[in-house]
Amino acid sequence: MTEPQSPTSRLATGPARRRIGMLTPSSNTVLEPVSAAMLRDLPEVSVHFGRFRVTEIALSEAALGQFGDAPMLEAARLLADARVDTICWNGTSAAWLGLDRDRDLCAAITATTGVSATSSVAAMIEGLRLAGIGKVGVVSPYTADVQEKIVETLGGEGFEVTAERHLGICDNFSFGTVAPAEIERMAREVAAAGVGALLVLCTNLRAMPFVPALERDFDVVVLDSVATAVWGSLRAIGVDPARLAGWGRLFAPGFGAIATAAAPLLQEVDE
Repeated sequence: MTEPQSPTSRLATGPARRRIGMLTPSSNTVLEPVSAAMLRDLPEVSVHFGRFRVTEIALSEAALGQFGDAPMLEAARLLADARVDTICWNGTSAAWLGLDRDRDLCAAITATTGVSATSSVAAMIEGLRLAGIGKVGVVSPYTADVQEKIVETLGGEGFEVTAERHLGICDNFSFGTVAPAEIERMAREVAAAGVGALLVLCTNLRAMPFVPALERDFDVVVLDSVATAVWGSLRAIGVDPARLAGWGRLFAPGFGAIATAAAPLLQEVDE
């Protein structure tokens, strides 16, 4: 059996050969440590973060204006200075603004920087389609009107939301202070409804610690939005996500086949 690397030996492996850039909401305190923890055993991959101002999640003009192209593209330009191999928008705004928002943003990032781009929500949708899952549950910290928009967006992409829980919070920093036990309670209630996949929509929500237990206890695929950002980024730089086995079914070899076998409620997304 190969001995795990010591912290100092990880540092001694030399410059990373592949670099991931993450666009990060300024008030987020969860996605950086979680992303770094997930990638710690891939010494040839490093992750770098560029922040832009996001403090409130709501449907007001001011809150929606936080996700305009200008600040996001400026953060992307700064990440490109680090010669990253891909840039991922590690946030979930497309879940209420519509997936075309992230599709257009990724195209603009690539046009501006010459770097390939993806997003947490785009990767989540890709994972659902790869697995053939059509009925999902949603857990978020957001307010009811934002959650309604999320359900609408997922419906427009061909997914039926059959169970959901939300906390009714709009302050982005506060999402990161929600007790893991409260997140797990909501997740278990949604998973118990018999969904094909459970989506944790918010990259400032600390859900990853209990993903394997949820998948085991409910035989469900759990797609946490921080994890989908990492998964999509690894695919973009040509690194097999299965090297992160242990972080949930998303990272299992043959993910699509496993997910399809596990989920009792499946439908074709084109129905």
